[in-house]
Amino acid sequence: MLVKKTRGLCPICNSVLDAEIVEEEQKIWLKRTCPEHGTFRHLYWSDAQMYHRFEEYDAVGNGIANPQNPGAAPNSCPTACGLCNNHHSQTLLANIDLTNRCNLDCDFCFANARACGFVYEPSFDQVVSMLQVLRDEKPVPTPAVQFSGGEPTMRDDLPEIIRKAKSMGFPQVQIATNGVRISKEPEFLQQLKDAGLNTAYLHFDGVSAATNPFLKIHLKAIENFRKVGMGLVLVPTIIRGRNDHEIGDIIRFAIENISVIRGVNFQPVAFTGAASDDDLQKSRITIPDVLQEIENQMPGVLKKDDFYPVPCVLPFSDLVEAYTGRPQVRFTAHQHCGAATYVFVQENGIIPVNRMVDVDSFFETIEHMAQTLKKGGTLNKYKALLEGVKNMHDSVKKGEQSNTTEFWKMIGKTLIGQNFDALREFHWNALFIGTMHFMDKYNYDLERVQRCCIHYATPDGKLIPFCTYNSGPVYREQVWKKFAKKPEDKS
Repeated sequence: MLVKKTRGLCPICNSVLDAEIVEEEQKIWLKRTCPEHGTFRHLYWSDAQMYHRFEEYDAVGNGIANPQNPGAAPNSCPTACGLCNNHHSQTLLANIDLTNRCNLDCDFCFANARACGFVYEPSFDQVVSMLQVLRDEKPVPTPAVQFSGGEPTMRDDLPEIIRKAKSMGFPQVQIATNGVRISKEPEFLQQLKDAGLNTAYLHFDGVSAATNPFLKIHLKAIENFRKVGMGLVLVPTIIRGRNDHEIGDIIRFAIENISVIRGVNFQPVAFTGAASDDDLQKSRITIPDVLQEIENQMPGVLKKDDFYPVPCVLPFSDLVEAYTGRPQVRFTAHQHCGAATYVFVQENGIIPVNRMVDVDSFFETIEHMAQTLKKGGTLNKYKALLEGVKNMHDSVKKGEQSNTTEFWKMIGKTLIGQNFDALREFHWNALFIGTMHFMDKYNYDLERVQRCCIHYATPDGKLIPFCTYNSGPVYREQVWKKFAKKPEDKS
C-alpha cells in the first residue's frame, strides 16, 4: 500500500530518485528505482501502526528568513546546501566539528577520522565565524551549539571556544565526547565548566566489557562529571545483535546515576559507509525496534506508547510566542526522526510523565491557551491563563498515577509564580529517554532532510542538515578536504 511519495537516493551511485514510502508486512519500506542499478526496497520503520500514530504529529515549519541559498530550485535538494528556501525548519542544535583528530578508533563512526589521511581543524577565528552565522539566523538565533569532531577535547583551546560561544549568547553549549581526556584530567573538565559548558554527550555503547570496550574510561569520566557538578547525556549507538540486548540495562544504569546523568539518547546505527544486504539484515534497527526493546527489557515500567515524536511540543512554542509577542524556536523536525519521553525518578522506581499527565489533553490545553492569547488584550491573557491552569490541572488528574502532587506543584510554580527554579528542580529529578535515527543512503528520505533541525556549520558560512552532511552526497568529506591543513601548517 502506498503511504506517500518522496525522493531518495540510489545506494550505489547516490543519484537522487523519485521514491515511494509503502506499507507492506505491517512495516514501512522505502522503494525507488535507479535507471542504471535497478529497484531497491529498504526498511524505513519496522512498525506501521506506530508510523501512522507519529504521522498525526506532522508539522511543517517555515524555515529561516535568511537562507544561504535563497534561490534554490525545488528539486535541487540535497545537492545545493547550505540551507535554502526549500528547507522548512530552523536550527535547534548546531554542530561544529572542531577537529577530525581522535584518540580512539571506533568501527562505527560518523566522522571516520582515522581514515582521512589529513587533518581538518578550523582556526579559532573560523569557529567564531561559524558561531556568528548561527547567531545571525532569523527569525530566531540558534539556541544551542555542540562542538564535535573527531574528538573536540583534543583541542587545548576548547575552553576559550566555549567561553566565546557563551559570550555570543548561546544559552546551551555542549560537547560530544568519548570521555578519554575527561577521564584522565578532571581539572580540564573543570576548566570547561568554568568557561560555560552546559552539558556533554558521552558516547556510551553498553554496561559490559563485551558491548563497551571503553567502559572503564567512561565510568571514570562519569565520576569526574559528578565531582565537578555537571550533568551529561549517554549516547549509545545501537546495533542489532551487538548491544541491543543491553538497552534496558543502560537505562537502569542512568537511573542509578540520576545525580549526574540527565538523559539517554539512543542512536540506531546509520550505515554511512558501504554495507551489504547481509549487514543491513543483521544489524539494522529502527526507532520502533528500540522502543520495543525498551518495553521488553523494562516490563511494566516503560511502554512503546510512552514515547512521542519531537513536534509534539510545538504548542509550547505557540504559547510562549503568543504570550511574549516574539518569535520562538519551533520544533518542526520530521515526526519520524525521533521519539522521546521523560521519566520521574522516585525512591520506589520511575514513572513516565504520561502516566502522571494526560499528555494529549495537556498539549491541547497549551495550544488552546496560545490561540486565546493571540486574540490579544490584557483581560483575554488573564482569562486564558486562569482557564489554562484549570484545564492543565484536570489533565494532571487524568493521569494513570495518583501521585501527581509534585508535578502539579512544578507547573503551578512556573506558570503562576513564574518561578523557573521549579523547572530546574524538575530537570534534576527527571530522566530524558530518547532515540534519534540518523539516515543513510539506504533509508534516505528527502522530506526528512528538508525538515531537519540539527545542522552543521562549515567554515565557508554554510549550514547543512545532519543527514546530508554525514551521508548521501558526503558533504563532510568535501568540507574537511576543502579546509584541510597542509602538512607544513602547524597553526
